[in-house]
Formats: sequence, C-alpha cells, structure tokens
Amino acid sequence: MDNRARSGNAGLLSKVPEVTLAFWVIKICATTLGETGGDALSMTLNLGYAISTAIFFGIFLVTAAAQVSAKSYHRFLYWAVIVATTTVGTTMSDYLTRTAGLGYLKSSLLLFAIVLGVLALWRFTLGSVSVNRITDRKVESFYWVTILFSNTLGTALGDCLADTTRLGYEGGALVFAGALVLIAAVYLWTDISHTALFWSAFILTRPLGATLGDLLTKPVAHGGLYLGRITSSLIIAAFIIVAILFTSRKAGSHPRAHEETS
Repeated sequence: MDNRARSGNAGLLSKVPEVTLAFWVIKICATTLGETGGDALSMTLNLGYAISTAIFFGIFLVTAAAQVSAKSYHRFLYWAVIVATTTVGTTMSDYLTRTAGLGYLKSSLLLFAIVLGVLALWRFTLGSVSVNRITDRKVESFYWVTILFSNTLGTALGDCLADTTRLGYEGGALVFAGALVLIAAVYLWTDISHTALFWSAFILTRPLGATLGDLLTKPVAHGGLYLGRITSSLIIAAFIIVAILFTSRKAGSHPRAHEETS
C-alpha cells in the first residue's frame, strides 16, 4: 500500500475535525461558552465551584466515553466534549484560584506543570504526542485529558492577566488574540513543530474565550457589558450549533498530514 492510500485510510478512521479557520472560530466560541456556562452554574445558580465542577466533570466523563467508544467522527459529539472541557475547566480553575486559595499565578503554574506532565506521559507511553491522526483509543484518551487540563490552564491564565493587570477584559482579549495571530504566522511561514504550535494555540484560545466571556457578563463597573450569563450562554450555544451545521461532516488531519510521524 502506498503512502497516499495509507493516508486516505487514516483520514477515514480519524475522529477529529480538520483544523481550519472554522475549527478555531468554533473553538473560541466554545471556550467563551465554557466561561459563561460555568459561571452561570457556579455563580448565577449559586451552586458553588465544587458542586459545579462535579456536575461538569460528570458530563465530561459521559461525553468523552461516548467519543472514545465511537468508531468514527461525529462532529456534534466531538464539540460536545470540547464544551464539556471548557465548562469544567472554568469551574475547576475558579475552585483552585478562589476556594482553594492558590491564586491565579500559583494555579497557572500548577496547571501548566500538569499539562506538561500529561504530554510527557503521553510521549513516554506511546512514543509521540502527534495529533495528526486520532484513531487509537489510547491516543484519544491522552488527547482529551490534555485538552481538559489545557482548558483549565487557559481559564487561570485569562483571569490572571485580566485581574492582576490594568488591561481589563478588552485588553486581555486583545493580548491573547494577538498571540494567536503570531502563532498562526509562525505556523504558516516557519518549520517550527506544528504539534507544539497546535497545543500552544489550543491553550491560548481558552484565555481568549475566558476574557470574552467575562467581557460579556461582568458588571459595567468592572469593565463588562453585563449581558447575563444564562442569556449569553444560550446565544453562544445557538451560534456554535449553526456553525457546526455548516462545517464538513468528514474527519480530517489534525493539524496537518505532512506532520505525521513515521
């Protein structure tokens, strides 16, 4: 079997969407929904960070189990797991920074260490952390655990920048958006590892979404638009559903086929 045939078969088995502009737009919206949805449960409904984390973690386990057990790519199931990681990431980060009293910097450093630890274990166990072809259950399990903690880390980073500097939510969003544009430029015009750049961008979309979510829902006196967490969450969720409907049903390489390791 030649390389093109192997690549085609791997593409059919892949269980992740191709990384395109639409992928990143939906990802940013999903992270914004994670912020507004997580805060809606923990703050608006007043369930607290611990109970909210337990609820969202349960949803994550159910959706992730369904995703890993599936034999092919299902776009709504995939994005349901992404949203689950962003919501539980929001409440888990808030629990660490506020309830546990670690603060934004310590929480960020702890979560960064966990992300690196998961990636190191992934590399040690399977020999590579390439995300080109998510076809094996072990690879996919590491993939989702990494995403879970990367979204939790992103929440802490977003809060750290917005709350410990004078940039505010608008300034924080601009900083993270600028960082993502820089990563995109490096991705397109350099030979730096696309896998490393993918995870860097994946992490940075979370604080961008966190600052955008806070910008939408925080009181005007605190620099927000005060639109309401539940209302904002429903509007963002509706937009995500429409965006998913207009994306391809086919799986793709993740992030690029030529990055596949032999």
